[in-house]
Amino acid sequence: MPVGSYPRGVAVNPEGTKVYVTNTGSNTVSVIDSATKNVTATVNVGIYPWGVAVNPEGTKVYVTNTGSNTVSVIDAASDTVTATVNVGSYPRGLAVNPAGTKAYVTNWGSNTVSVIDTSTNNVTATVNVGYGTIGIAVNPVGTKVYVTNFWDKTVSVIDAASDTITATVNVRYGPAGVAVSPAGTKVYVTNAGNDTVSVIDTTTNNVTAIVPVGSYPWGVVQLVQMEQRYTWRTNMATLSL
Repeated sequence: MPVGSYPRGVAVNPEGTKVYVTNTGSNTVSVIDSATKNVTATVNVGIYPWGVAVNPEGTKVYVTNTGSNTVSVIDAASDTVTATVNVGSYPRGLAVNPAGTKAYVTNWGSNTVSVIDTSTNNVTATVNVGYGTIGIAVNPVGTKVYVTNFWDKTVSVIDAASDTITATVNVRYGPAGVAVSPAGTKVYVTNAGNDTVSVIDTTTNNVTAIVPVGSYPWGVVQLVQMEQRYTWRTNMATLSL
């Protein structure tokens, strides 16, 4: 499916009817109808859009604009930008909590996480994390936020109630992608510089396994389907299962 220039981030709405793609080279978001496989809208956002996430109701889409230091809020019904939120430097990763009340943004350039109140579109907290913060994920009950710090080789664990770091977990070189298991008991981290995936026990915040994968693993998502759990890892040119 042809979209904009240099497509990067992708997100699917809860109903599975729409796919949103950030086009970093054309400063747009392509909206794809998953049934027809056609682009139904192209939304102008900020400079160099990177990450994208849809709220649990499927009514709002959040986009990090790395070149603008902003987050664009898109109304899913009209495919228009309804708000622009100023965040930290070079925002990249993005996650919305299960209640849809908060959006979390990793700011690569300022080594922080911005916490956005989705009802007001205001930043309510800025959390200092590690160096080169990039990936972010929220656990299924919305109580913990996990952030990868690329250059520090660590994962920061943020308490969502107090917006403070409660633990720092050492992983391997270049942690990038992060995902939480549906039960909230495990966190999976791709170590791009080490060609591995670290598995973290969320009760102890200890690494319990290191899994070798392909070259330069980046994205990771935990998927539940047909009562089986799979971990999918993107290795730039290949997909490991």
